[in-house]
Amino acid sequence: MAITLYYETQNTAILPDKVTPPQPASHPASITFNDKTHLSLREAPAAPIQYKEVAPPPSPDSVSSSILHSTSNNVNPLGKTAAKPQNTIESAPPSQMGLGYGASWKAEYSRLADEIHLRHYSSKTLQTYQGWAKKFQAFTHSKAPELLSTDDVKEFLTFLAVKGKVAATTQNQAFNALLFFYRHVLRKEFGKVDGVVRAKRKPYIPVVLSREEINAVLKHLAPPYDLVVKLLYGCGLRLFECLRLRVQCMNFDAGILTIHDGKGQKDRTVPLPQTVLAELRAHLESLKDLHQWDMNRGYAGVFLVNALEKKYKNAAKEFIWQWFFPAKQLTHVPTTGEYRRYYLHETHVQKAIKEAVGKARICKRASAHTFRHSFASHLLQANYDIRTIQELLGHSDIRTTMIYTHTVKSVTIKEAQSPLDL
Repeated sequence: MAITLYYETQNTAILPDKVTPPQPASHPASITFNDKTHLSLREAPAAPIQYKEVAPPPSPDSVSSSILHSTSNNVNPLGKTAAKPQNTIESAPPSQMGLGYGASWKAEYSRLADEIHLRHYSSKTLQTYQGWAKKFQAFTHSKAPELLSTDDVKEFLTFLAVKGKVAATTQNQAFNALLFFYRHVLRKEFGKVDGVVRAKRKPYIPVVLSREEINAVLKHLAPPYDLVVKLLYGCGLRLFECLRLRVQCMNFDAGILTIHDGKGQKDRTVPLPQTVLAELRAHLESLKDLHQWDMNRGYAGVFLVNALEKKYKNAAKEFIWQWFFPAKQLTHVPTTGEYRRYYLHETHVQKAIKEAVGKARICKRASAHTFRHSFASHLLQANYDIRTIQELLGHSDIRTTMIYTHTVKSVTIKEAQSPLDL
């Protein structure tokens, strides 16, 4: 009998003799249903999670190490075996490269990773900035870093807008990545970037689901994906904020959920939806059984951020530090030989939501972030103060929250009247 969320327990004294070998971070481990059947992530239906065998889904250490390893090789940055994306930047052949071209950027990639880690930026920021550095290296034909100038950046940004036809947000992202690269890696002043063709920026109106549509999606979601979506919509969480919740984040007595290290490394609190408190408590009880089951198998604990484990030696095994939405399988750490548990992989949730939206026959481009948009829009529609919504969403700028004024019908009385006549 396998352990499921709202599961039954089966304790085993030791880890199985055979485990699935580690897989790359970009390909989550397969979902194991029994000893004979293995379905890949793309083939597996959105079924309730089962905890049975030990296998390695991606870990934060393996993600960052794989990124650094792939960028440390002195090869064509775009790679020969990778699938060629649209608007690929081609490197010139060696015979056409002059002096100062075809240089190695290995040291620069290493310094870029160090600068990102020094500022405690997320692994996704590192991945994004390294991606733009690769494209910029290919565009300049691996020009020697000491010879790079602001003109190279101007030409690259213009290329993105004219030839690449990228969106304005993509061009701005490339600009910010290269600004960081020049300032903190090359130790060069970026200078004034004039004469760059800018991609046209158009106003973006988020996709919002009605309450009926959200209920229709929830009907087609199996545990724990339905509970994830209820928190995304009920608390206005980002997907990574929801999946990184730990047991200690839940305060059932006060009815408050605490989000630690959200976007921009900010903390905030939001009220817990009263309608899902019973489900959250039942889920918490199932986590206690899973934690005990893991401990009986020689479990090394969960992954902790930064140097927290060095400060608190036993924190990784304590129940309050366990993930509220744990991964399907344990992760094998090759360097130590330990088995640890990561949180539920975001691609599993995204796949489940996409399938549920299709089954509900909703004709909108809905994703996990759509439920956050719906949270803000429905509160605004209920005449909640926009400053309150800003605090609940964790926005640092009120202008970011103002976008939701375009997603709902205005109920404001626009005809000017004297207060004496009201």
